[in-house]
Amino acid sequence: MSDQKTSATQGSAEEHCGLAGCVPDEARVRRTPRPIEGRAAEKELAALAKAVGHPARIRILGLLARRTTCVCGDLVDAMPLAQSTVSQHLKVLKAAGLVQGTIDGARVCYCIRPGALRRLKVLVAAL
Repeated sequence: MSDQKTSATQGSAEEHCGLAGCVPDEARVRRTPRPIEGRAAEKELAALAKAVGHPARIRILGLLARRTTCVCGDLVDAMPLAQSTVSQHLKVLKAAGLVQGTIDGARVCYCIRPGALRRLKVLVAAL
């Protein structure tokens, strides 16, 4: 397999979710194609798979994907988990780049990063 093979999905200024209250995370926007095969792609897929490797994180992603606005406190209400546990799962998802958090006063509002989910899909499809 060649490291030269690249994904058709590239990051852009429209990488953010476009939801009300969501501001794009410019630091994560990529402008060059990324490989879908090779060591770098394998490491990236492993990190994303680890992030989605817990049922609570899958549920959080599903809840965020169905929203039309960023979510601040509603996630804890929708989950049968303590606030600290939900926060820890969000931290893992954010570190993997699957969600984005923006500060709104004393709280953090989260939204999904569709480009990251597309990237996960492309990497899995390349297996």
